[in-house]
Amino acid sequence: MASWPESSSRGCWAGLERSFDSGELIEAVKPALGRGKEYLHKRGERREAHALIDKLTPREFEVMQLVTTGMLNKQIAAELHTAEKTIEIHSGRVMQKLGLTSLPDLVRVSQRAGVSPARNPE
Repeated sequence: MASWPESSSRGCWAGLERSFDSGELIEAVKPALGRGKEYLHKRGERREAHALIDKLTPREFEVMQLVTTGMLNKQIAAELHTAEKTIEIHSGRVMQKLGLTSLPDLVRVSQRAGVSPARNPE
């Protein structure tokens, strides 16, 4: 059986003596269960965000990436060689498809999904 320092270097967070009571075991397992629960919660949020993002067309996705950099519609239109009105329509559809009402919400959903903002061409 590995020693405590050796076990902890392989990912063990708590050690138990050979003779222990059930209370010690429960207390030793609680932190791991908490981390597991947190991991599952974050994974669920990530999946939900991916499911939302998957509803977007490639062009809407591209506009979303540029919007999340903080670019104005006028700047995005110039970058994508299209009219500002077209960008307004695309960004409106993005918000509608994702069920969002604010830019901070859009940034949060894109971050949860692991979507990187487009490189800002300054």
